[in-house]
Amino acid sequence: MVYAIVEIGSGQIIVEPGKFYDINYVYANPGDIITLNRVLLLSNNNKFNVGYPCLVNATVNAKVLRHLKSKKLTVFKTKPKKNVRVKKGHRQKLTRILIKDFRYN
Repeated sequence: MVYAIVEIGSGQIIVEPGKFYDINYVYANPGDIITLNRVLLLSNNNKFNVGYPCLVNATVNAKVLRHLKSKKLTVFKTKPKKNVRVKKGHRQKLTRILIKDFRYN
């Protein structure tokens, strides 16, 4: 099984080639190829390469498929005995990427 652990933004995700993932918004146009070079672990058929903290010559190439928004979160705040009620919503901007391949020299 081939997979890698990549640090994107403030989180770490396990990625496999040929699958798509939703990550925090990336400033790129749909169809662009982006390179993720913060690879923490690379596994290739029971051969593990572990970085400290990341691998120097490892990259993951991904294609930006589209930009979307996550599900809506409703935030409802009240203050007791003040008759104050505030209802707000939030939708996080996301980018869907397709993992193309891994490179390790």
